[in-house]
Amino acid sequence: MVKIVNDKANEEVNSEGKVNEGGDAQLTLNDNTNKTEKGTPKPVIRKENITEDREYSDEEYSKYLKLYEETLKEINEGEIVTGRILSISNKEITVDIGFKSEGTIPASEFDSLENLRVGDEIEVFLDSVEDKDGQLVLSKKKADFTRVWEKLMEKYEKGEVIEGRCLRRIKGGIVVDLIGIDAFLPGSQIDVKPIRDFDAFIGQTLPFKIVKVNNLRKNIVVSRRALIEGNQAEQREKILKDIQKGKVMEGIVKNITDFGVFVDLGGADGLLHITDLSWGRVSHPSEIVSLDEKIKIIILDFDDNKERISLGLKQLTPHPWEKIDEKYQVGQRVKGKAVSITDYGVFVELENGIEGLVHISEMSWTQHIKHPSKFISIGEELEVVILNIDKQDKKISLGLKQIEPDPWLTIEEKYPVGSKHKGKVRNITKFGVFVELEEGVDGLIHISDLSWTKKVRHPNEIVNRGDEINVVILGISKNDRRVSLGHKQMESNPWDRFEEIYKKGVETKGKIVRSIEKGIIIELPENVEGFVPFSQLTKINSKNKDKEKSFEPGIEIPLKVIEFDKNQKKIVLSYNSYIIDKEKKEVEEFVKSQEEQRKSTIGDILKKDDEKTLKKTSELEPSKSSREKTDSEKQKNKSIKIEKKSGKEDVPKSEKKNE
Repeated sequence: MVKIVNDKANEEVNSEGKVNEGGDAQLTLNDNTNKTEKGTPKPVIRKENITEDREYSDEEYSKYLKLYEETLKEINEGEIVTGRILSISNKEITVDIGFKSEGTIPASEFDSLENLRVGDEIEVFLDSVEDKDGQLVLSKKKADFTRVWEKLMEKYEKGEVIEGRCLRRIKGGIVVDLIGIDAFLPGSQIDVKPIRDFDAFIGQTLPFKIVKVNNLRKNIVVSRRALIEGNQAEQREKILKDIQKGKVMEGIVKNITDFGVFVDLGGADGLLHITDLSWGRVSHPSEIVSLDEKIKIIILDFDDNKERISLGLKQLTPHPWEKIDEKYQVGQRVKGKAVSITDYGVFVELENGIEGLVHISEMSWTQHIKHPSKFISIGEELEVVILNIDKQDKKISLGLKQIEPDPWLTIEEKYPVGSKHKGKVRNITKFGVFVELEEGVDGLIHISDLSWTKKVRHPNEIVNRGDEINVVILGISKNDRRVSLGHKQMESNPWDRFEEIYKKGVETKGKIVRSIEKGIIIELPENVEGFVPFSQLTKINSKNKDKEKSFEPGIEIPLKVIEFDKNQKKIVLSYNSYIIDKEKKEVEEFVKSQEEQRKSTIGDILKKDDEKTLKKTSELEPSKSSREKTDSEKQKNKSIKIEKKSGKEDVPKSEKKNE
């Protein structure tokens, strides 16, 4: 123990004055004065004035130091250690683990404080030897978790079964409590069969097997299915020893798919194919069975290893075709339900396992059905007639139209050839018009029988769908079930009249309707169309520079008939011929007028000239004397001029100069 004579000296001692080994240090002062008077400064103790008084030798000091170190435990962070409770409060528990300092643990890490007593020993987890305050960091919760984890790992390594309680449902599975540690139970590992309701397991305590562990993340995956499969393996061996073809057994529907049903036979699974569920048509297995349903089945087949077992359900009842002759006869009327529709007909279910086909040709006496779906719907109740039964191939031919009498048997009596009727346009095609005479009875007007006079390119130029139209019965074919109709036959053939009106050489006028590849179509009087080839229109093009405007619809041009064919109902006209004939006529008229002038006599011409002369003479007679006088004077003056001219020529030039 260090003894200090002067209090001030105790404050001035630094670390160098401490004793490193052997006993306590004793300090003495050279100054014998222990106190100073009030108001006077205290003396300063110098280092060189301090002396050391050692109680222990070096050997004794080493011995005692060793004993002290033995009292301290060797501990490491991250380990579980045993500690003694020193104190208990509502907030924390102080624990001594034999280290130089104590540690505290939050009271919240203990399940209850009532069972804790001061001096009790508990296991704690050493998180850290020293925190920022120099305290030990301990945890009771981590110590408990580590001990439980060690137990679970031991069971995992040995493959032992452990019980757990299902706590709550999460995405993909259930959280299970394993002795305080949460584990994950996937939905696929709950049972060997699919589980639809996870909530039914919440709160239950069940046996599990640990199948996967992540030590780093401290995650555990458990399985209940693994235990069930292990138990079923033993049962499977017992069942497979007794299994035989044709044996009837009971099973539980384990799973339903589009192609069949998986049945649990009590440890072994078998497949009940959709075709073996019923003798009748089955769209989906769920129509016959449901999940978890207990059913009786028969063993149909299994492989050598007995890994695949084929089951049957319909085989427990007799085949419905065995007594087909007793139930159904040809010509019998029966009722059924449309279960399938194809391009060629409709399958009708008469009873479970017995179906017949109504061919598309047996659906209507009169209508031409393009597809059965336009006439019949799936699930529709039908009344049909049995046409044929083929017991060997298990086929029944049915008829729908036979329910009503065939209207074609009396069609000729009702619609004799040549009779006139009114019908409704139901359909228009490129080749003609279908007209409904009555419900179920249609006839065809060919495009050539729509008009006597017009060249119809498409029937919609004459009629529209839904229009009422007058027709004449042209012909009826019972075997082919066809009625030929005509619309133009409602009127007499005008081509007998046209033969006279538009005979070759007749001139007429027509309006341009349209242009085609080789010419133009002209509408003539009497509402008939004619044809003008382009070769007969060159005179128009020569006169009109704009060729496109030359043939615009609506323009009226003069024409001449150059061909008429009554049988082909064809009138060919020409513009060129009309112009040529017109020019020829004009020339002929001119020549004729000239010839008429030549036929007049010369005497007639002279007579006319004399009459004109006499008329002029009579007008000039009153001034005849004056005209004669004037003529004599003119003659006299003329002679005088001549004389003067001759006299001038005789005078010499010298005289002329003198003059």
